[in-house]
Amino acid sequence: MTPILQSRLPFAPWADPRTRRLPGILPMEPGDWLRVDDAYAAQMAERDRLLAERRDAVHALSDRCRPAAAELLETVLETLPGLGFRVGPDAVDRPDGVRVAVDRAQPLVTLGRLVQEDLCLLEKAGDEGEHVLTGAVLCFPASWTLAEKFMKPLVAIHGPVAVYDADIARRVQRLFDAIRPGQGLWRANALLYNDAALHHPRTEAAPRVRPQGEAPFIRSERQCLTRLPQSGAVVFSIHTYLIRVESLTPDQAQALAEFPIHRAGG
Repeated sequence: MTPILQSRLPFAPWADPRTRRLPGILPMEPGDWLRVDDAYAAQMAERDRLLAERRDAVHALSDRCRPAAAELLETVLETLPGLGFRVGPDAVDRPDGVRVAVDRAQPLVTLGRLVQEDLCLLEKAGDEGEHVLTGAVLCFPASWTLAEKFMKPLVAIHGPVAVYDADIARRVQRLFDAIRPGQGLWRANALLYNDAALHHPRTEAAPRVRPQGEAPFIRSERQCLTRLPQSGAVVFSIHTYLIRVESLTPDQAQALAEFPIHRAGG
C-alpha cells in the first residue's frame, strides 16, 4: 500500500521551546481550527474506507453526547465554505470532488467523512466535574484505541502516559475548565514511527515500542481544544501529519539533531 504522506510539516514542536514540554499549550488563532492540506484526498479516502469497513472501531457516540455531536456538525458545516467546500442543505462537495450526504442522525460519521481531523467530544460528569470522552470519530489513532478510552475521564484516558503526572493532570483540567467559545487552544506532538499506517491502534496491554535508532517517518498531531457554546462540550480535534524524516526542512532537521523527539514529549 502506498504511504499516505504530507510533503512537509508546517510546525515542528521540538524546534519551539514553547512546545517541547507537556502540555505545551498555545492560543489558537481565530479561524485556524480545521485545515486542508496536500494529503487531504488520500487521507479522506482512507477515512471513508475505515468508516465503511470498521465503523465500530473508529466511531462511538453515547446518548448523552448526541446534542453536542449535532451542534458540532452544524458548527463545522458553517466553517467548511471557507476551506474550499461547497455546502448544500443535504450534501457537501469536498475539495477532492467527493459528495458526502449530510446525515444528521449520524453526526460524527458525517464529520469523519468531511474533515481530516479526528474529533473527540468531552463533557463534564460526576461529582468531581471531570471531563469524560462521550463521543468520537477516531480514524487515525496514534497507538491507542477508542474502545479503551470511551466514557472515561481525562486522568484514566492518560493513565498509560508516564509523563502525565498529577501536576500535569491538574493543569490540563484547569485548561479544560477555562476554555471559552471562540478562544481555542492548540498543541502539537511528534513521534518517530517505523511504518506509515495512519490507523495505528494499540491496546494499553500491548503498547507501542518506540523505534531504536533511526526511523523513516515522523508522525505529528496538531491537537486543538475548543468549546461548543450551546452544549458546553469541549472538542478535542486531531490533525495528523505523517512525513518522511528526509522531508524535514534544514532548520527542522537541525533542531531535531539538537533536541531529539524522544526528549520532546509525545
